[in-house]
Amino acid sequence: MNWKQLKSGTDIRGVAVGDKAPVTLTDPVVAAIASAFAAWLADKKKKSLSELTIAVGRDSRISGPRIRDAVTAALTKAGVSVMDCGLASTPSMFMITVDLPCDGSIQITASHHPYDRNGLKFFTRDGGLDAPDIDVLLSMCESGSLPQAVAVPGKVTPTDYMSQYAGSLRELICKGVNAPNYEKPLQGFSIVVDAGNGAGGFYAQNVLAPLGADVSGSQFLEPDGMFPNHIPNPENEEAMASICSAVKRTGADLGVIFDTDVDRGGAVDSRGEEINRNRLVAIASAIAMEGNEGATIVTDSITSDGLKTYIEETLGGHHHRFKRGYKNVINEAIRLNQEGVNCPLAIETSGHAALRENYFLDDGAYLVTKIIIKMAQLRAQGKNLDTLLEPLAEPAEASEIRLPIVEEDFRSCGQQVIANLKAYAEEQGWQIAPDNHEGLRVSFSKEKGDGWFLLRLSVHDPIMPLNIESNQKGGVRQIVEQLQVFLATQQGLELAPVTKFLSDTAE
Repeated sequence: MNWKQLKSGTDIRGVAVGDKAPVTLTDPVVAAIASAFAAWLADKKKKSLSELTIAVGRDSRISGPRIRDAVTAALTKAGVSVMDCGLASTPSMFMITVDLPCDGSIQITASHHPYDRNGLKFFTRDGGLDAPDIDVLLSMCESGSLPQAVAVPGKVTPTDYMSQYAGSLRELICKGVNAPNYEKPLQGFSIVVDAGNGAGGFYAQNVLAPLGADVSGSQFLEPDGMFPNHIPNPENEEAMASICSAVKRTGADLGVIFDTDVDRGGAVDSRGEEINRNRLVAIASAIAMEGNEGATIVTDSITSDGLKTYIEETLGGHHHRFKRGYKNVINEAIRLNQEGVNCPLAIETSGHAALRENYFLDDGAYLVTKIIIKMAQLRAQGKNLDTLLEPLAEPAEASEIRLPIVEEDFRSCGQQVIANLKAYAEEQGWQIAPDNHEGLRVSFSKEKGDGWFLLRLSVHDPIMPLNIESNQKGGVRQIVEQLQVFLATQQGLELAPVTKFLSDTAE
């Protein structure tokens, strides 16, 4: 068994349904990983296994019940008590460690990945496990250093925590719009929720509707682990087109969309235009900086120049552009706060947003709740969300080209390409971004494309994503043409995607 193949950053991921590939998340594999987490947690908490309580939740995937049963059986055999939370969002499975007497939790999810995949995420009151912790769990499985069955197994207690979690979001809205709990502060608002048949349907039914919102235009609220309508992913073009169309069709004030396990969210304004990527970062920054004058906002590396201007000139804050990967931006924000920097928000353009006021938990439902509160506050002033976004300069063009690395040691190859590109950029007199923490970011004048590119190495895969933005029509192609001269000299890169892009954009 190659245990390391199951590691995906800070998660466990694998094949759970054998329709397309051999199953790697078999019951024995899942049981071993759950047992390893229990042993790791007992050591961390300085408790015996029989003193531990672990909450277990899952998203809507068809393999969820099977994996839940394997996890629960492994934990109880070791003497651990289990709170069975049933269908749950990933953020709720962190919050349960805050609100209820449990030592840790396991969420069964593979985020936006296809129906045949699944995985495990682990939480304690201190947050989600990090990559080195996952290495420890997998090493325990590999060595067989796992708890043995005990004479008295732990108990399983069905636990409806999602109702309490939804209640906390309702309370947040009531406080945010200064309405007593028994009033309906969202009366008169039409909000479309698209849950993508994941775990997010509760948001329409148990958060918005009880507060008076009209959610009749909502879609795909019923859990269906085959995801028959579209990929539950706010970054997916088809998914965003679907929610945009629903908002226009119903004349709603706002649309919100979640990924499968609700740790990411996106929004759509009343015109049916996406509040996503840079626009989502901008509006989240405006909300987070209220009462935090001059604060620092941490984002991932591919945010636009216009966003930096918005954060620093419109909002009066500081933009700290960091690495891709939601854990990277969250950990960087935590580090900055520990050093005394006022940093209330860490957000990735994928929709992962973590607010300091919410334990730096990336929670899509919490984010859209804050957006809804802001929408209600603005309406009371005769304004709307567009008011916040008017100063945001957005690029005329934006593209991403993903370059495969064909060398076996893809990480060393990618790092060498970036080093070579830095030297080449300096020779060409290109403007290298001084505040970049990942790959190489280069800006171009109006004559040479009026924009920028960022070439970096993927966090997990043998891919070099190339992100390009321009403030003028044809600018992205102009920048790619200049970069192609360099890329053609590099060993180990597959350049077909660049060639295809230039062919597709030829006049």
